[in-house]
Amino acid sequence: MNASEKKALEIMAAKVRIDIIEGVFNAKSGHPGGSLSSADIFTYLYCKEMNVNPEKPKCPDRDRFVLSKGHCAPGLYAILAEKGFFSKDEIKKLRHIDAMLQGHPDMKGTPGIDMSSGSLGQGISCAVGMALAGKLDNKDYRTYCLLGDGEIDEGQVWEAAMSASHMNLDNLCLIVDWNGLQIDGPIQEVAGPEPIDAKFEAFGFDVQVIDAHNFDEIDTAFAHAKEVKGKPSCIIAKSVKGKGVSYMENNVNWHGAAPNKEQYDVAMAELTAKLAELEA
Repeated sequence: MNASEKKALEIMAAKVRIDIIEGVFNAKSGHPGGSLSSADIFTYLYCKEMNVNPEKPKCPDRDRFVLSKGHCAPGLYAILAEKGFFSKDEIKKLRHIDAMLQGHPDMKGTPGIDMSSGSLGQGISCAVGMALAGKLDNKDYRTYCLLGDGEIDEGQVWEAAMSASHMNLDNLCLIVDWNGLQIDGPIQEVAGPEPIDAKFEAFGFDVQVIDAHNFDEIDTAFAHAKEVKGKPSCIIAKSVKGKGVSYMENNVNWHGAAPNKEQYDVAMAELTAKLAELEA
């Protein structure tokens, strides 16, 4: 990745983080922590990795994306709006009655959403089905699925992983947002899913562990995943919950809470300053 590509991605990620805070603040509810920790992954997927077109959101040959941790929809909505799948005006209507953007992704009502999700553990099963369909139809599209590290407490995740490996779905790429926190606290205290890399390796995946906020590492990891044959891929992205907003970083209280006006102003000041720095 050259310097100009990397800078463009960093600028877009900064805009995505601003949109996340804008949406959650106006909704007065939502999940900023995990949305912010995933912002760089969302940005890379939709700006560089995936074959998608906002003018043809249902193109049968497009790559698919499933947000298995569906509560982090503010992050997905932010990148979709920035890429032109729908108007950015919708961001301020997040979770409002009769608005397009629901609290969790809705494939029937929102352009660019490939699967409705929100019940933790189920999105990966849908992604496995999509990848299998691609194989059966001799299609070249790839399927990507983002999970939370707390979400992988769910047994259905491992049933799906076992199936993906058994069926040699090398067109499937999982990403685990490893920020170390879930709604009830640190993941090790809740259910202890670590070591995450060894678990996915045991289930037959090609596994990489990367810095979720380093676009060079992200770029290298996805390029490698495309070259893997005969088995699915899993990119474990070590992230900071609430990344980009000082008082939200590594703070479990911001898993599912909206900022008040004073907190919103602080967050927006920090994020807009970062954007200005990048654009200078």
